[in-house]
Amino acid sequence: MDRPVQYGGQAVIEGVMMRGPRESAIAVRLPNGEIEVTCIEIHPWAKKLIFKLPLIRGFVALIDSLVVGTRALTFSANRSLGEEDGKESEELGFWELALTIGLAFGLGLLFFVGLPTGVAHLFQSKVTGTLWQNLLEGAIRLAIFFIYIVIISRLKDVQRVFQYHGAEHKAIFTYEAGKDLTVENARSFSRLHPRCGTSFLLIVVVVSIFVFAFVGLHPLWWRIVSRVLLMPLVAGLAYEILKFSARHLESPQFRWLIVPGLLLQKLTTREPDDSQLEVALAALKGVLDSGQELT
Repeated sequence: MDRPVQYGGQAVIEGVMMRGPRESAIAVRLPNGEIEVTCIEIHPWAKKLIFKLPLIRGFVALIDSLVVGTRALTFSANRSLGEEDGKESEELGFWELALTIGLAFGLGLLFFVGLPTGVAHLFQSKVTGTLWQNLLEGAIRLAIFFIYIVIISRLKDVQRVFQYHGAEHKAIFTYEAGKDLTVENARSFSRLHPRCGTSFLLIVVVVSIFVFAFVGLHPLWWRIVSRVLLMPLVAGLAYEILKFSARHLESPQFRWLIVPGLLLQKLTTREPDDSQLEVALAALKGVLDSGQELT
């Protein structure tokens, strides 16, 4: 029996991107107040059988989300500004996309791998042993992650994106509850969703503490390189934990797995207004109207 499609999405500039198995739908509120919905075909490379295997699929999903998300952000930025040629400029070229994702990935590794590893190494004479060094490194990584979210959540433009993030979650909850996709129905649902990317990133940080504990501490260059090399494994494990916890929401012994991620989403989401819910629902309807089914 086929599993039901689990739709997901992403907040973009003045809009929401929802994605299904083969297409994504981007709904953007234009400067004139209208909602424009554009469906874009998703390249099927991530659907190859080898990329669906446990552990492998987590890292593949991360890369795929970066590619689709970056394109959606670029498209929404063009359309929300009312650019007449937005239709022609929504697609980044291969090298532009590679450079954008590479730069984002590089900065992420610098702040969330290089910096905490280097700082923990500086205290190696005071905090000794592999276990304690990895716990210190993990604590620093968690602190950087939390501080980063707190800082960006205070930016006015980001707060508006976080409102669309909340609208995206409410729209998905409405669909999963089998309700009609109306603003009235969506308004009553939570803005915190167990399958959110915020929860995934938090799980990545926590899982990295345990995975990196199996790697030696000397020298510093190897300590940093080993963490970069192990990131696909960390992402794969985090993805499996996220999927497992989402399947066992009603189980008391496993429900605690989603609580930290839901608490963190209180920072990365805001309560949306009705106009933002309308945009999120339009994006979800755009994907559903394409008649996609999981095969």
